[in-house]
Amino acid sequence: MCGAKSGGPDAAATVGQTTIQGVVTRDGVPVTGYVRLLDGTGEFTAEVPTSATGQFRFFAAEGTWTVRALVPGGSADRTVVLAERGALAEVAIAL
Repeated sequence: MCGAKSGGPDAAATVGQTTIQGVVTRDGVPVTGYVRLLDGTGEFTAEVPTSATGQFRFFAAEGTWTVRALVPGGSADRTVVLAERGALAEVAIAL
């Protein structure tokens, strides 16, 4: 479970947490699929499904992470994210 509130991300739920969240879109339309979290060495750490609106959320440790979207049709995209202690890192993945 990604921890996101039904209906969209609830930023209040992330207060004090080191959080990486965002949305996956293709041509501006939300995409359902999976998002993987890879650590600084590229090793798999976690995976969550996107919501019906393409949203995802990870609670992570402070550091550099790679977020990888895996969606139907074989498209994949990677985005490097710096997660800071107690902060919210927003990620928009456009395929």
